[in-house]
This record gives sequence, structure tokens and C-alpha cells, in this order.
Amino acid sequence: MRIPDPNAVFPNEYGTSCFIKNVITSPNIQVGEYTYYDDPAAPTGFEKNNVLFHYPEFGDRLIIGKFCALAAGTKFIMGAANHRISSVTTYPFHVFGGAWAENSPEHLAQLPFKGDTVVGNDVWFGRECVVMPGVRIGDGAVIGAYSLVTRDVEPYSVVGGNPARFIKKRFHESLIEALLQLKWWDLPPETLADLLPVLCSPDLEKVERQIREILESRKA
Repeated sequence: MRIPDPNAVFPNEYGTSCFIKNVITSPNIQVGEYTYYDDPAAPTGFEKNNVLFHYPEFGDRLIIGKFCALAAGTKFIMGAANHRISSVTTYPFHVFGGAWAENSPEHLAQLPFKGDTVVGNDVWFGRECVVMPGVRIGDGAVIGAYSLVTRDVEPYSVVGGNPARFIKKRFHESLIEALLQLKWWDLPPETLADLLPVLCSPDLEKVERQIREILESRKA
């Protein structure tokens, strides 16, 4: 059984989809296996071009799960993009040096800390999405093209717009619960390959029955 290599940079012949965990160098960015960024111009430049204002000394991390699909232009704005908002001016005098630096607080120490940006597994980002600092996006979510995500997104939710707003749940709660228990993204590669007919089927009632049978078999 031939399984796509999770350690490949370009997993297929098109050369536009990059398994980005294999090109990440920053210790503050973590990406799961099989998550890809698709871009006809610079698919391997994700860390440089799409994770913005990410300075390790600021301390926030970008964490992306497995099997996520990121369309071209998807960007993550990290916490150091912020400006001081606790004073009467937001201007970053300190970064320009000289007497301005001598008479103003150190820049990064003044910024609000939003925490890590965390993306679950099997999340699909449409083209040109922007995710703001500290946002958490649940497993199975769909982010509509050209969305600005400013707040957390629940698992298996569809959101879109500027700012992104809740549109609908992808499935009914019973199926969502079963999927979150199954955690198919953690299955061994061979087991996952055998499960693909279930995961790709549009017959959701049958899919839920099959998933619950799998969950019951785990208890046996």
C-alpha cells in the first residue's frame, strides 16, 4: 500500500501544494503531518510570507494540527503586530532609536499578549484568509475565502466575512460528537487509508453509524 510521504515537501506532481511542517524552521511554529499550503507562486515560503510579525522573543506560538488545507494567501498575524493602546498615543517611538528610545518603554514589553494561535485538525482555509493573534479554531472548521478571523471558531463550524461570523454547523451535534471522539487524523496511515470510503462519503447517516461501530469496537 503506497501512502503519501508526510516528510515530502511536494507530495504530488503539481508542485503547488507543500507539506509545510517540512519547511518550517521557527521553534515557535508547530504544524502537524499532511497539513499543506497551496500557492502557485511560493508554496515553500509560508513561514516567511504568511506568518507575520512573529518574533520568538515575544513568546507566542502558532500551532496548526494535522490534515489542514490552507489556500493561497492565508495569513496569520502574530501578537507583535500590535501597538500599545494603553496610552494616549499608539506610535512605537522606541523602535526608531535615539532620544525616542531613551525616553520611551521597550516596544515589545508594551504590547498586549493574546497568547498562542491554535488551529485544530482538518481545518480548511479559503483563499486570502487572515487570522488575528490568539485565535483558536476547532477541528473540522471551514473558514470562508477572504475572511478576517478575530475570535475563536468552534469545531465543525463554517465562518466567513470581515470580521468572520458564524454561518452554520457543518453537521448535526451527534455526528460532530462522534467525529471528535474518532479523531481520525490520529489513526495509523494504513488504517486511515481503509477508512477513506467512510470519510469521503456524502451519506452522513451511514457515516455516523459506521463511526459509532468503530468507537464501540475500541471499547471491546
